[in-house]
Parts: sequence; C-alpha cells; structure tokens
Amino acid sequence: MELKSIKDAFDRVATKQKLSYSKTNEIVHLLSQEIDKALSLIKETPSDLDHRSIIADVKKAFVEISPITQLEAAEKELHVALTKYPKVLEKQLNPDISKAYRNNAEFDTHIVNQIIANFFYRQGMFDIGDCFVAETGESECSTRQSFVEMYQILEAMKRRDLEPALNWAVLNSDKLKQARSDLEMKLHSLHFLEIAQGKSSKEAINYARKHIATFADSCLPEIQKLMCSLLWNRKLDKSPYSEFLSPALWNNAVKELTRQYCNLLGESSESALSITLAAGTQTLPVLLKYMNVMANKKLDWQNMEQLPVDAQLSEEFQFHSVFVCPVSKEQSSDENPPMMMSCGHVLCKQTINKMSKNGSKSSFKCPYCPTDVDISKCRQLHF
Repeated sequence: MELKSIKDAFDRVATKQKLSYSKTNEIVHLLSQEIDKALSLIKETPSDLDHRSIIADVKKAFVEISPITQLEAAEKELHVALTKYPKVLEKQLNPDISKAYRNNAEFDTHIVNQIIANFFYRQGMFDIGDCFVAETGESECSTRQSFVEMYQILEAMKRRDLEPALNWAVLNSDKLKQARSDLEMKLHSLHFLEIAQGKSSKEAINYARKHIATFADSCLPEIQKLMCSLLWNRKLDKSPYSEFLSPALWNNAVKELTRQYCNLLGESSESALSITLAAGTQTLPVLLKYMNVMANKKLDWQNMEQLPVDAQLSEEFQFHSVFVCPVSKEQSSDENPPMMMSCGHVLCKQTINKMSKNGSKSSFKCPYCPTDVDISKCRQLHF
C-alpha cells in the first residue's frame, strides 16, 4: 500500500490547521488590544463626547484589521485541504484489488489452511489455531507440539529462568555449532551473570570453568569480559561492563533461540504468511496501477506466464540471488538457467539457444565482446 500520498495529504491538512489557528490567535489578540486600549481611555475621560470619539476610533481600527476577511482566507485554505484529504483516503485505502486476481490461478485450500494454522501456532496462539483446525476439518499441524515447547522455553526466559533454554541448547549443541550459532554461549553467559549478581563470585567462576571454558577457542574476548566483570561485583552498573545489565542481552538471546529453533524445524525465522502479506502490500499498488492501464487498452493478463510489470521488493524480501538475462530481460529459472560462456559473460540458456539457432551453429559472437563462443564450453551457473 502506497502511504506516502496519504501522509503528504495529512501533513497539508495539519499545516493549514496550524496556520489557521495561528492567524485566529493573532487577530483575536489584535482586537483584544484595541478593546483594552479603548476601555482604558474611557476610564480616563469622563465626557460622553470623548467616549463616542474613542468608540469611533475602535470601529475604524476594526475595519483596518478586517478580521473576517483574514479569517475567511485562512479557513478557505484549510477547507480545501480537508476536502481533498478524504478523496486521497478513498483512493488509496479502497482499491478494487480483484483486478489483480487471476481467475485461472491454482488455489489449494488444504495448503492455505495449513499455512494459516501454522501461523497461529508460530505466534503462540494455540487456542485460536486449534479452533481454526477444528472448523476447517484439517488434521493437526505436525509442528504444533514443537512450537508449544518453544513457547514454554520463551515464557521461562521471560521469568529469567534459563534452565529449559539451556537444556534445549545442550541437547542440540552439535546442530547449533553446524549452524555457527553462539546461542549456547549467550545462554551460559546470562546464567553466569545471574549467579555472579545473585550468589557469589566463587560460584560464578566454578560455573564458568564447567560450562563456558569449552567456548574459549571461539569466544575468548567475551569470556575475558565476563571474568573481569567479577571485579565489579555488586557495582556492575557503575563499571565499564554495565552493558551486561542491559535487557538487550536477554532480547537478543530470545531472538536467537527463536531463529535457531525454527531453523532446526526446517522453518524460516519469520512466518511465511507474514512475509507473503508484507511483500504483497509492496507490490499490489504497482500491479493495480498497471491493471488500470491494461483495462484502458483492453488487454488481459490472465494467461501471462509472469508478472506484466517489474515488482521491486525491499532487501528484507531478497532471500537468494536472482539472475536476469541481459539480452532477453527474463529472470532465470530451472528450465532457463544462467549459462557462463567461454569469454566469462553470462546469458540465459534460451538466449544462447536462440543465438546459436538451437545448436545448428557450433559457435556465435558474444553480444558483449567480439569473442567467438563455443556452445560446448558453456557451463551452467548455480547461485
């Protein structure tokens, strides 16, 4: 959804409102000054004739200030901005998204139901997930019990209870090392700090010897900081190691545990449904604009094999490398993979086939350099 135009329209309304408010205050202040001045003069002069003269001067000052004219001008500008704002809202927030729907798109209800149920379980909404599964008649998601265990660990961490998390990390220690995760070290460090602050330095040192020393090869600087922090025991907040008291350490550990737990389940760290919806909100406005253009030209995109317009997504949605053939401008696929030629330039397979006339020519000129390319020496690239 394109919100910039909505924000700009709102900012214009807010600006005009402030100007109108400022102008109103200014005029009221001027009128008040003239009235106060007149009252002061009336008190000082007892003659009725002089009073009439003072009142006449006030009327003249009011005409010169012209409050109604000034207020009308300011209010007119505000009214114009307020009138346009609902139109912008209606245009941006009430689009007919059915224009971007393909009637011939395959739609597997079972898969969609499983994705939705899995989303509820990922978010820890187990009651809602169970209700959804029961109402749709789907079988229970295989990942439900695993997510129950994950949230039990996370809830314990919120209570500053690290035992369930440490048990899980130790049980999956080898897999975490393969994933190059320092989760186990983070959890042991947090437990070490809890012992040092709540019990004694001696117990903390014994714990470090038993559980943290094994990470010396990969985490020596972190271990050295932990050991030095013991010199400031009970006064850690005033020490060079006050960072160990930051809640960010616990938050980072929670995020890392969630990421690694999902990773071991074969799930992404973010919900597939959330990612899909977020990506859709970025691409849908562009697609709707193109649909309007196609409708005006009486074109139909129902049978197109790919999106009729380039949909740019932000970096957070870029999970793997993508190659676009510089000649055909088509994105590579399993059927049309990128091929590196002997000169080092890369084209898609279908482009090479066309340039070699489906293999009838043993060589052809590279479109980017004068090199003769031998088809037999073209090699498929794997990103």
